[in-house]
Amino acid sequence: FQMGLAAMSEVVPEPRQKPTVPAKPTCANISMGSQLLGYVGIDTIIEQMRKKTMKTGFDFNIMVVGQSGLGKSTLVNTLFKSQVSRKSSSWNREEKIPKTVEIKAVNHVIEEGGVKMKLTVIDTPGFGDQINNENCCDPIEKYINEQYEKFLKEEVNIARKKRIPDTRVHCCMYFISPTGHSLRPLDVEFMRHLSKVVNIIPVIAKSDTMTVEEKHDFKQRVRKELEFNGIEFYPQKEFDEDMEDKAENDKIREMMPFAVVGSDKEYQVNGKRVLGRKTPWGVVEVENLNHCEFGLLRDFLIRSHLQDLKEVTHNIHYETYRAKRLNDNGGLPPVNNPDSEEQHESNL
Repeated sequence: FQMGLAAMSEVVPEPRQKPTVPAKPTCANISMGSQLLGYVGIDTIIEQMRKKTMKTGFDFNIMVVGQSGLGKSTLVNTLFKSQVSRKSSSWNREEKIPKTVEIKAVNHVIEEGGVKMKLTVIDTPGFGDQINNENCCDPIEKYINEQYEKFLKEEVNIARKKRIPDTRVHCCMYFISPTGHSLRPLDVEFMRHLSKVVNIIPVIAKSDTMTVEEKHDFKQRVRKELEFNGIEFYPQKEFDEDMEDKAENDKIREMMPFAVVGSDKEYQVNGKRVLGRKTPWGVVEVENLNHCEFGLLRDFLIRSHLQDLKEVTHNIHYETYRAKRLNDNGGLPPVNNPDSEEQHESNL
């Protein structure tokens, strides 16, 4: 009898807790693992999807949050190897620090290998720069929820667009100051509050200001503080789909927060042109893993988890907002009001 149960568990897989795609209907008459009598062409779906993506492109929206002077704009430029951030140069002495948190979004279309990415970089000048930083998280949370609201209203329209523009924030990189001591209360408050509505990826900025030992100890201290305060950063443990996902994500979680250095300037090192920061002691190479963890962050953010960031945003954060919004509205979809739409656009 136990052997029979084991066989059944192999035939019928257990349902996943968090499907990243709509669940397929099950049917008792479908035989699992049937042998095909000839070539059908099912495997071509991957090529079909690739062609469609090549033709339409895809959206990716990244928000950067942290105090002024931590190199947020420079790091984003380094990530995408182009001038995509709001500011491409260092802070101007004549430029005044905003009295309140502002939201600045810049749109770009980046193409590589025939694939177009519609990239939006959302900056938050003024965050954490005041003496009293109380409520400085509110404008950021408001902006994130406004993007969910825009998507929801488009989704419930009777005559909705074939392809709904996606302005939802897929990822929020939070820049931690390299103090070497501990997180500030503002860091803890922001990540604890916003991790419920957006994918938070903490990074230690300008890590070349710390020694190897200081960097190692600071990373451990930050991880312990995040765990102590119940802050779930991306990739969240509860959203691991299977053991393979868990094993891969556990390795990433053990390395976070990534200690990074950003630079859009090239220097000659051993006969090669490399991105780096020049110091009196030599060049800190941005893409050299012996110098910093920028390469790990880039591979994680773009090369392995970009699609998952979008799926977690849609299936978890947006669905949570959508369910609450419809529940608050008595199960009815939100009504488009021209006046409120104008107000909404002006707020953005």
